Amino acid sequence: MHRQFFFSRPVFTRGTGTLYYTINATGSGAAVTQDELKQAVAEAALDYIKPRLERDSILGIGTGSTANLFIDALVGVSGLFDGAVASSEASADRLRRHGIPVYDLNTVDAIDIYVDGADECNPQLHLIKGGGAALTREKIVAAVAREFVCIADESKWVKHLGNFPLPVEVIPMARSHVARELVKLGGNPIWREGVVTDNGNVILDVYNFPIPQPLATEHAINQIVGVVTNGLFAARPADVVFLGTPDGVNTFTSNR
Repeated sequence: MHRQFFFSRPVFTRGTGTLYYTINATGSGAAVTQDELKQAVAEAALDYIKPRLERDSILGIGTGSTANLFIDALVGVSGLFDGAVASSEASADRLRRHGIPVYDLNTVDAIDIYVDGADECNPQLHLIKGGGAALTREKIVAAVAREFVCIADESKWVKHLGNFPLPVEVIPMARSHVARELVKLGGNPIWREGVVTDNGNVILDVYNFPIPQPLATEHAINQIVGVVTNGLFAARPADVVFLGTPDGVNTFTSNR
């Protein structure tokens, strides 16, 4: 059974996270941060995958703060599966530090379950990802995985994608060309200066870019010469989303 936290409405902000009150059986309150919401969905994902693990199972592991909490939680079940494929060098390093074998994707036949966070998620379980600049490898791992489990706190849930700037990974010499083409599509691309992806490329973040049709937009951007890929996960959305909210961890499943 999934562990749940029950929260009241957010009361104020401290540091980088929103502070909530958790209500216990006696009615008293205790402070709960946004990081603890992320911890709750990481544990929910662990509960979800645990009965599905077999000795030869290969997991896909994402990148970012919520994915890091899931990696840490995997330590307790590391003997129940074979190893993992990571979507970034940072996640691979974290897995290895925990003693979890990390495989090159080319050496495995399949990925059973891929677990990762998101920067935005809509009710169709389409995602924006790439805030950590790992979108290309994340998209590759998601494409190979039999099941994609997304873990996020409620701040990532939106009716329509596009409030979070859409990351686009670009071949360096094509940066200006791709930026001009993105302007034609209605966006305001900004070069994420100083960031080089694990693939040696650069990132353009597209601001002021509402995305009412994620699948069509994903396809259109990927047709621009010089684009490696973009952070829309609409062609391959999540299958399951665990969303940490003030009322507990909600579960959403895809109808596809």
